[in-house]
Amino acid sequence: MRRMIDVQNIEDIALGAAVLGTGGGGDPYIGKLMAAEAIRQNGPVELVSVDEMGDDDMSVAIAMMGAPTVMVEKMPGGTEAVSAFNAVQSYVGKPIKYIYSIEAGGINSTIPIALAAKMRLPLVDLDGMGRAFPEIQMVTQSLFGITAHPFTMADEKGNSVVLSTIDNRWMETFARGIAVNMGATTIIGAYPASGKQQKEAAVHGTMSFAETIGRTIREARAAHVDVIRALKDVTKGYVIFHGKLTDVQRKTVAGFARGEALLEGIGEDAGSTMRIQFQNENLMAEKNGTIIASVPDLITMVEEDTGEPLTTEQLRYGFRVMVLAMPAHHHWRTPKALEVVGPRYFGYDIDYSPIDERL
Repeated sequence: MRRMIDVQNIEDIALGAAVLGTGGGGDPYIGKLMAAEAIRQNGPVELVSVDEMGDDDMSVAIAMMGAPTVMVEKMPGGTEAVSAFNAVQSYVGKPIKYIYSIEAGGINSTIPIALAAKMRLPLVDLDGMGRAFPEIQMVTQSLFGITAHPFTMADEKGNSVVLSTIDNRWMETFARGIAVNMGATTIIGAYPASGKQQKEAAVHGTMSFAETIGRTIREARAAHVDVIRALKDVTKGYVIFHGKLTDVQRKTVAGFARGEALLEGIGEDAGSTMRIQFQNENLMAEKNGTIIASVPDLITMVEEDTGEPLTTEQLRYGFRVMVLAMPAHHHWRTPKALEVVGPRYFGYDIDYSPIDERL
């Protein structure tokens, strides 16, 4: 069903996408400003369901790639997304009729909206993850044989690159090195896909789901009801810890923000501890030395009273948070998918156990 996205929708989408972004996807505030300004200048953006795409209609993902810690200080100049889009279209050789978000993450759910407004093209209500992941090949399109190339990159200086590789894992290897040399962040165009391909491979309804989550948080705050309970209900998630941040170790390595957060339990979790490890996104939650949640399930920290989601670059000593765990999309729970995004891929010597079975 077609409808229009306006500035108020942007507020809710950015907030909800930050919940789904599991600590990654870039600063939602920056992306929200970019999208809102683009809509003010060019008018609302049409949001369409994947079923409304013709089987041969082409779509492309536009996103920011790099370390979220750098994105806080190095903002896009404004022309990079258009350059990345135009480069993909020139190599595809046919009109690209739709734009989509590659992941549900703060800035990466709103940059496509900003470009859709500028290009006056519809946005498709889907993404490639249902959450955020740190590497290029970690999309459901990849699981269904869709290639990332032509993969385009553009920086704020005017540099642009087009890559074609033998597989999507090699695309991550080469593109990451280029992104580092572009200043650790860059705008990319990737995974051009037809309507027929998206109907099979994508995570459908992600933008609407993010908006629903954001609206739920906003309305719960306004009504002065339990925001955490409302958030848990709308996401079908679980509260796995209530605690205070006592230490955050974070460093930017090879284009990623890597580190861990340590929490000391409060309330019902008094006397317990939790360690959360991240690579741009939160990957592993360990309570009292026992793994309680892991990728590909979603692990998100939110402020205890307001439900405000916290990205990994925002974490600070003393923050009082609730840790939520949410089930991953079913595309990510197959043996083939776990080879790409399971705990062992990230170096953890454990098998994946779904959060809804653990709890």
